[in-house]
Order: sequence, then structure tokens, then C-alpha cells
Amino acid sequence: MTTTSRPQSSFRKRTSAIAGFALVSVLSLAACGATTSTDTSTSTSSAASSTSASASSGSVSSVTTSSDSADATTTADTIDDTAAAAEAFLATLTDEQRETVLYPYDDETKTTSWSNFPVTFVERAGLNLADLTEEQQAAALEVLEALLSDEAYETVTGIMNGDVYLHENSSSTEESLGQYYIAFFGDPSDTDAWEVQFGGHHLGINATMDGTEDAITFAPTHLGVQPAVYTDADGNEVQPFDGIYTDAFAFFDSLTAEQQATLTSGDVTMCAPGDTCDFTTGDGLTGADLTDKQKDLLLDLVANWAGMADEQTTETELAEIEATLDDTVIAWSGETSYDMSTGDGINFSISGPNVYVAFQAQQGSAGADVEGVTTSGWGHVHTIYRDPTNDYAGSATQQAATGMAGGMAGGPGDGGTPPGEAPSSNE
Repeated sequence: MTTTSRPQSSFRKRTSAIAGFALVSVLSLAACGATTSTDTSTSTSSAASSTSASASSGSVSSVTTSSDSADATTTADTIDDTAAAAEAFLATLTDEQRETVLYPYDDETKTTSWSNFPVTFVERAGLNLADLTEEQQAAALEVLEALLSDEAYETVTGIMNGDVYLHENSSSTEESLGQYYIAFFGDPSDTDAWEVQFGGHHLGINATMDGTEDAITFAPTHLGVQPAVYTDADGNEVQPFDGIYTDAFAFFDSLTAEQQATLTSGDVTMCAPGDTCDFTTGDGLTGADLTDKQKDLLLDLVANWAGMADEQTTETELAEIEATLDDTVIAWSGETSYDMSTGDGINFSISGPNVYVAFQAQQGSAGADVEGVTTSGWGHVHTIYRDPTNDYAGSATQQAATGMAGGMAGGPGDGGTPPGEAPSSNE
């Protein structure tokens, strides 16, 4: 098995059908009547993005993206495009907003300002998109478009639109649904190192770019989903984690009965936001026990987190992970077939010298119940991607956050509760 000739994973091959997405009602309501001024003389995103609802109307604000440019294929192209989009976004901001969104590159805030908890529990860094004008919101989202592949952008917007659906259709009273923040650590550049941090409750992207090293890392990053499947405003069925589930079960189904027994007898671990992490591997199936085909399927699964940018960056990240795959431990619990009509979902962890992925189904809806829709187990999932050797590209050491338990403190399926507080609909 040679890494250089390894075909693109199924994740990379999936075609994108992104037509746009709606920012949640809360975002519009929070921005109701906003008259934030902009000191820009440069129009950034009106040609590529359009808005179909006024932020002052109190209705859902829809941002439709229709970029004519193709995905970047090299690391350098992604860094260049993302830096340019970030500068365009900064040009729409006031001086005060620029001060809020920009941090020093090695500021330890970046290690405590992302979470799997709502923003009402853990304060995020940077600017809340709800406080921005429509032009500024569109420009902020173009930073994500430049950074992410079409497939990853589709997953991210699917996650965000889950908030739209829950806010409009569920019993949740969580006020932070749809609040997403953007921050830059270091000045956007195609040469010097800097980081984009973007997220809310079920999303926490930390993407570090370094033009001098021609490198991008998404470690650490949190992807979550709730619900599993929903219908968007245009009547389309959206299933943000279908690709991850498909890849997970393609790997599981490739195993022999003996391998599956070893896999499911292992220890599923979790290294959550807010916690310092020792990246414990525990027991389970090791990479050395896999055939070359099974290793490829495992790497396809990991690519859902490590492969969120361009083809070159994905190949580089997977080559480093593959180099120590024999020493990587995989554990699994829960269902053994991809059938969301039964059981409570799956949990797995992939822990090795160069990769850490944890996937855990939350056994509860956190008050976001929708009749006939799966908002627990299969449909309420938290995942974490880490690189034990290169979190934050080595620019800062993970700090334990205050005022929170750090995530799945109770083990698989426990959404976690801040110290001293009883579980509530805010989880």
C-alpha cells in the first residue's frame, strides 16, 4: 500500500449539491434593527452571495452562495484563497469589530473558546454572526467557502441548518441556537501562520494555516449533528452525517467476525473540548490487525475530519496518519448496522500517535424534541478530531476551560453538564 498512489477517499469523491443555506431565526432576531456601520470602500461578497430576508424583518435570513470558482487543489491555493477572503471580511468591519475578531496567534484563548456546549455555557472568541450585517455575514461565510472543500462545506452548512430546523420545529428553549462566532488568531496571511476559528454548539472548527510550511491542520475540530435527518426550507432532505455513517459502516462491514469482536470489546474514549488530553488509546482493534483494504477504509473514515480542505492537504494529513496506523487503536460500541430505525446509535474512537477521532451518540435530545424526528442517539452526535502531535499546529498548549465539565464527562452518551448545574435543555 503506497500513500502517494492511494485513490481519493469516498469522502473526497462525493459530489456537492450546495445551493445555499439559511441562517437560523435567532440570528435574524438577534440582529433585528441592527444598524452596524461598515467603514469599507470595498464590496466583498455581493456578487457571489445574496440575501433573501432582511435582518431587521425578524424572519429567517437566507444566504445563498453561488461561487463560480473551482475548489482549490493545493495547500498553497487554499491558504491564498482563505487569506484573501479573510482580508475581504475584515474590510467590511469597523475598527471596534476588527479588534474583537483578531487575536495574537499564540493567544491561549483559542484553546478554551471552542466547545460542544452551547455558547450560553462557554463563551466563544471573536464576533457573533448575529451581530453582523447581512453583507458582513456573507463575507464571513466566504472565508469558510475558501477554506473548505465543497463536501466539507456541505457538511458544515448542514450542521448549521440543523439549528434552523430545531429552532423552528422543536421544543427546545435554548437561546443560543444558531449563534455562530468567527475569530482569527494571527493576521490573515499567505506566508505567516494564522488560524481561523469558527463555531457554535455543534460546530467548532480550528484551522491553522502556515504558508511558510505549506501546511494546514484542522486539529482540533468538533463536528456535531442534531437532528439526524431534516427537511430544509426548500423541501430538501438533509442528512449532514450520512457520509460519516456510510464510511464508518463500510469499515465495520469489511472486518471479519473475529475482528469485529475485538473492535467491540475495546474501550471507546473521549477527549473533549475544555479538557486537557492525554490521548489514551485503551483496548481495541489495532491498525496492525488490518488488511491494506481495511486500512484504506479506515483512512476514508478519518478523512471526514482530516480531509476538510484541498486534495494536497488531505493527502499530506492522511500520509502522516497512515505512517503510524499500525500503532493506532480503534474501538466501537453500539449498533452494528446502519439502520437509524433501531437502537441508540454508535460510538467509536480512533486513537494513535498521529490521530485522535471520537464519535459519540448522545442519549438525549437536550430538550430539542421533534415529533417523528430522531434528535437523540443516531440523531444527536458529538465528534472530536485531534492531532496528538500538532494540535493548534503547536502554537498553544491546550488549557482546561473553566465553568464547564469539558464535554462527555459521563462517558459515551452523556452530553456533559457544567459543574454545579443539573442537566437542562441547554445541553
